[in-house]
Formats: sequence, structure tokens, C-alpha cells
Amino acid sequence: MKAPKDFADYAAGFPPKVRRVLQSVRSAVKKAAPDAQEIVSYKMPAFRQGKILVWFGAHANHIGFYPGAEAMVAFKKEFDAYKHAKGSVQFQLDEPMPFDLIARIVRYRVKAVESQRRSAL
Repeated sequence: MKAPKDFADYAAGFPPKVRRVLQSVRSAVKKAAPDAQEIVSYKMPAFRQGKILVWFGAHANHIGFYPGAEAMVAFKKEFDAYKHAKGSVQFQLDEPMPFDLIARIVRYRVKAVESQRRSAL
């Protein structure tokens, strides 16, 4: 698979229903982190604000959401309802997307990155 140049290029490779879900996830992230820069990293959509906040991508039956290990620990109880690993969680395409949870994770990541930046000064 060739690396997509932007979100539209990435989303174009999926059926309309999946594109709509991807767009909704993208919108939730943008709303939670309005100052973040939208990029493609590891061939997936991502948002960066100093550091990468989150990545996300479509798979056969789920949206993979990749907030990193620290966020996974911080939201451990909420992730118990989903298949997850050390730095990722799977939101099934046939279930409602947890947009509130996504937004809270992104806001958490913004604060964590800003805190790390201040500590480095």
C-alpha cells in the first residue's frame, strides 16, 4: 500500500460507510484539539501538537485508535469494554463510536504533551 498524502487520500480507499465513520472520528479529534496539525504518519491519519496526539485507521471490522501507552493506562477502565492492547484500542464498526471517549482521550493527550513540553523547558 502506497502512503496516502492526506486524510482524503487515505479515506478514499474505503467504502462510503467506513469513510463516514473515519470522517466522524476525524471531526471529534479536531474538535477536541483544534490547534493540532493533521498529518499522515505510519500510513494513517494522525494529529500532532508538538508530538503526535493520536493516530487512527480503518480495518476490516473496526477503527483502530492509537493514543499511546500512557493514555491506555489513564483510561484503562473505559477500555475494558473494547479489545485493546498496550497502545491501542479497537472500536467495532458495527457498534456506535464512543465519540465522547475519543474526545476525552484527545484532550488528555493535549494536556500530557503540553505538560511534557513545559517540563523540558
